[in-house]
Amino acid sequence: MPRMFIIGDSTVEDNQPPFRGWGFAMPELVADGVEVRNYALSGRSTKSFIVEGLFKPVQDEISKGDILLIQFGHNDEKDDEERHTDPYTSFVDNLTFFCKTASDAGALPVLCTPVSRRIWAGDTSLLYTHGEYAGAVRTLATILHVPMIDLEMETRTLYLSMGKEACAELFVVLAPGVHPDFPDGHDDLTHFNEKGAKTIAQLVASSMRNDSRTASFIKS
Repeated sequence: MPRMFIIGDSTVEDNQPPFRGWGFAMPELVADGVEVRNYALSGRSTKSFIVEGLFKPVQDEISKGDILLIQFGHNDEKDDEERHTDPYTSFVDNLTFFCKTASDAGALPVLCTPVSRRIWAGDTSLLYTHGEYAGAVRTLATILHVPMIDLEMETRTLYLSMGKEACAELFVVLAPGVHPDFPDGHDDLTHFNEKGAKTIAQLVASSMRNDSRTASFIKS
């Protein structure tokens, strides 16, 4: 049975409500017989994912006919030594390691640019917040000749089409007193709720469906 392995950060992981990453919704979208194994974990960068041994289960389990979806960048941008990577050196080196591990096992690696944050400049424009990291993913996908899902641009286009107020419905936005962990309320600019996770997962599935190399893993 083919398997879909997923690695990444909090925008990808299964999480606990009210937070959900898009990997949570992928089991509903894969083709019959495809098993989803989501190893994404909150707060991780390419560096910490390797150093903490979080990639080891994938290394041990992935095999011929499987697929590996990879989305990092949010935490590689952080300044702390435990997570920070340089977009055109250590970041791409780590991504290359993930891709090579999959390829050497006979599996297909798929690189994803990091999803956009919901940070608006006025009412009609979104800020780009990932610096050189998304561009580095695009360049690496071309160099390695692997499939690439441009989630930065896909999500950006989605948010702009929905508008500033409506796109907030995809994120964890809580009024005061609604959730015990956020007594004063919460207005998250990065993390999805269940509706958002399912919406972004649909973007992933659509992109995979339109690429002959990945289409067999997704429901037609």
